Amino acid sequence: MYSIVDALGLPPGARVDARVPKKLLVEQGAPTAADKRAIQDGIDELQWFAACKPTTIGVPSFTDDTREYLEIAVVGCVFRSGAKAARIIELIHRAIPYPVLLLTADERGVATSAAHKRRAQNEANKVVIDRISATAAFDQARLSDNEKAFLDSLALSEQPRRDLFSLYEGWFTKIEALNAAQLTGSFSVSSDEKVIERRRAAIDEFGRLLRESTHLRSQAAKARQISHRVDLNQRIKSIEAAMDEARRIMLGGSHEDFDHS
Repeated sequence: MYSIVDALGLPPGARVDARVPKKLLVEQGAPTAADKRAIQDGIDELQWFAACKPTTIGVPSFTDDTREYLEIAVVGCVFRSGAKAARIIELIHRAIPYPVLLLTADERGVATSAAHKRRAQNEANKVVIDRISATAAFDQARLSDNEKAFLDSLALSEQPRRDLFSLYEGWFTKIEALNAAQLTGSFSVSSDEKVIERRRAAIDEFGRLLRESTHLRSQAAKARQISHRVDLNQRIKSIEAAMDEARRIMLGGSHEDFDHS
């Protein structure tokens, strides 16, 4: 995780480097008994690396009718073997009221996630997750070219500095860029909002199509009637073509029927 922290290039005044007791997360971020167990059994160490706020990094805060970004917390979490990583990541993001750049580590490697937050509509002083994005884990000792490019793109000096929302969105889009690169083979970043929105929609669409394809393949494997199997395989081919189109859009292409921007 420390290689990612170093890649952020944060000024010394932003560093906190304090250990966070799991008890705090259990008390503030575990709505169910199962979540409490997931935290207790799944987390080995929780670390608060840095606090990015106007006084520490020189980037103004952001407030509008929907969001209030006064600080970005950089937090690290080391998982134990068998941890329910995806659920714990969500719980950490929900528990901390500030937007969080979360770095996680387990036996597979390290990963990064971010979650945009907004004010809850019906509950005062409460925030809810608007959107969450996480990279797959990667091995710091054997980085691919795309993963190296991702780490290079994380530097504070490479992010928008208009306000903390734009800065966080910068990190958020770098995570999405790596996710797209895992599907296309090419890591690319863009500051064009339309390109970012098209890629975001394409990533979502690809995930939906992948789940549908997996379900249909399972059905095809169990199908006893040849006609049914043929029909399912035709539907799978159609989905694969749509997945190829989603990949093309992630690379910067466009399609007016798929443009959600």
